Amino acid sequence: MFEEILGLPAHPLIIHFAVVLTPLLCGVSVVYALARRWRPQLAWAVAGLAVAAPLAVLSARQSGLALKQARFSSAEGELGQRIATHESFAVPLLASTAALGLSSLLLVFAGGRNKAAGIALSVLTVVLAGVAGYFVFRAGDSGARAVWSL
Repeated sequence: MFEEILGLPAHPLIIHFAVVLTPLLCGVSVVYALARRWRPQLAWAVAGLAVAAPLAVLSARQSGLALKQARFSSAEGELGQRIATHESFAVPLLASTAALGLSSLLLVFAGGRNKAAGIALSVLTVVLAGVAGYFVFRAGDSGARAVWSL
């Protein structure tokens, strides 16, 4: 399922969803957490991205595993090391994006009911946005270096 799309390797196509949706989730969630007056306009975007971004990252991870199995299972040396480095960011990116998605959803649907909980969820969301932003950058950078030997 995650190996090919129309005869092309799926991973290079799918990663673009993760690379776009994760930073969007980070940015929109931070604005939602910090700018109360923008919340009514951003709630739908936060909720949608909180679901879509983790699914995109999961799909990118699965397609990356399929690509490695199909074409790079015997990669050794420098290429093998670059692939391993890139692969090492998949689980932390998935975990941090899923956690950000969950905290963002909780903030949208429960954060306004209790002021203390809303503040705690806002702080948690901002911290998780930073973590997810870090890992999406590191995963993308290491992937580019693996492919383009930068």
